[in-house]
Amino acid sequence: MAAKKSRKGKSKESTAQASIGIIGGSGLYSMSGLTDTREVRIKTPFGDPSDIVVLGTLESKRVAFLARHGRGHRILPSEINYRANIYAMKLLGAERIISVSAVGSLKEDLRPGEFLVPDQFFDRTKNRSSTFFGDGLVAHVAFAHPTCGELSNVLADACVHEAVKVHRRGAYICIEGPQFSTLAEAEVNRQLRFDVIGMTNLTEAKLAREAEICYATIAMITDYDCWHPDHESVTAAQIIATLSQNAENAQKVLRAAVRGVPAGRSCKCGTALKHSLVTDMKLVPTATKKRLAAIIGKYIS
Repeated sequence: MAAKKSRKGKSKESTAQASIGIIGGSGLYSMSGLTDTREVRIKTPFGDPSDIVVLGTLESKRVAFLARHGRGHRILPSEINYRANIYAMKLLGAERIISVSAVGSLKEDLRPGEFLVPDQFFDRTKNRSSTFFGDGLVAHVAFAHPTCGELSNVLADACVHEAVKVHRRGAYICIEGPQFSTLAEAEVNRQLRFDVIGMTNLTEAKLAREAEICYATIAMITDYDCWHPDHESVTAAQIIATLSQNAENAQKVLRAAVRGVPAGRSCKCGTALKHSLVTDMKLVPTATKKRLAAIIGKYIS
């Protein structure tokens, strides 16, 4: 349903609370186990999110689920409105975002069917809006550690609990796509000691940090990219087949992860902007303050 407006002009849906956001990627277009669900269409200053957000209860906690590529996988990685997706989660009150995505392996011991919880990203994207700031307001957030360590540990522990093979750390290189890598690119990525390759998570992580939302990823390994002598090319059909096998594991891990998320946050994600806003607020245009109210409101009130 469309978000209705109150007399004061604020979206009623902006007051809906979901403590955890789940962004599902390739192969995860819906979230099983959700109860008390309702669909909400969120409007943001940055346009529409990828799809309707499904609010519901999972493991006794309120969550918001969003299909990253839209249900039916209709949106290219470069076409995703990342800013709208993350801002929608902020409007709904999410303090944490769990991402699920498909990745290719760049190492022999990271096998298709296994999961990895990356702790580092490397950016090779070219055509994306990856910041909320600009238009008269400058911010430089710390990003040395791009994922939330606390939330990442919860995800890895959930994999162990559900007997899903997991690698607790690794570097995720994010490329523009939608094409897969050339063999030369794959070999260079391996020489640079990256662990997995994908097309989406880095942009989400940057925006989540700016929005002061904890962010962590369950990276589902689907293939060996094109470097492996026994897997000389990667096809969408192969990836989808592996994703189908992984779907049940992903759902189990998500439920265990949501169950294991602590009530409060002991990380620094929730104060990422505290020392990052460098523009004199008296000089920031009113329109910019209004557009970013959900993110910077506590720093300008």
